[in-house]
Amino acid sequence: MSMFLEAIDIRKSFGTEKVLHNMNLRLAEHEMLSILGRSGSGKTTLLKILAGLELPDGGRVLLEGKDMGRVPPNRRDMVYLYQEPLLFPHLNVFENVAFGLRLRRVPEQDIRKRVQEMLDNLELPEQSRKMPQQLSGGQRQRVAFGRALIINPKVLLLDEPFGALDAETRASMQQLLKRIAEDFSITALFVTHALKEALLMGDRIGLMQEGKLKVYDNKKAFIDDADTGVQAELAFWRGIG
Repeated sequence: MSMFLEAIDIRKSFGTEKVLHNMNLRLAEHEMLSILGRSGSGKTTLLKILAGLELPDGGRVLLEGKDMGRVPPNRRDMVYLYQEPLLFPHLNVFENVAFGLRLRRVPEQDIRKRVQEMLDNLELPEQSRKMPQQLSGGQRQRVAFGRALIINPKVLLLDEPFGALDAETRASMQQLLKRIAEDFSITALFVTHALKEALLMGDRIGLMQEGKLKVYDNKKAFIDDADTGVQAELAFWRGIG
């Protein structure tokens, strides 16, 4: 399995606080890696360094073997999605999704075809003329995914993308993303603090603790490790029963 995205010996501090400690990461093409960690463990800082939004104090980021150190965020071919969709409030759903294609001067006929296909994939065909403020939280997040995916980025960096959604909408979005990831052969890092979500979304799982990342070869290895909290949660539910 060749490595598509690599982070090598990444170090980052803010003042006297060390946030990332010689952290290493390897991600294969078309793989989704869940990164589980508590608030303050360094998850978001890692994504921002990969995206080029933060500079590391040391280490390298490689995409397809190319060093990203001097590559600005807008040319890294990675899209960072926040918990909040951050849609353009003055553009309707269609134009929000089309935005990246218009920047790239794609012909209008192609834009209309590709955007409509994306809206169909995201189960939003009836919402194309609505403004962001007319949408539900789950619909806004779908539009954000569409805007990201339509430019065919090499990597999606997902920073707790469903954290602001209610439980029912969150479950629906998890299933939608899994389908979209398969349909579009997405390569992604999915950051979450929710144990069940990490298990559901990732092909593999990494545990971030105090700026150090441990990636497990498979889900069984993750479940069997006492540090992940899976065994404790299983014991809790057995106790209730």
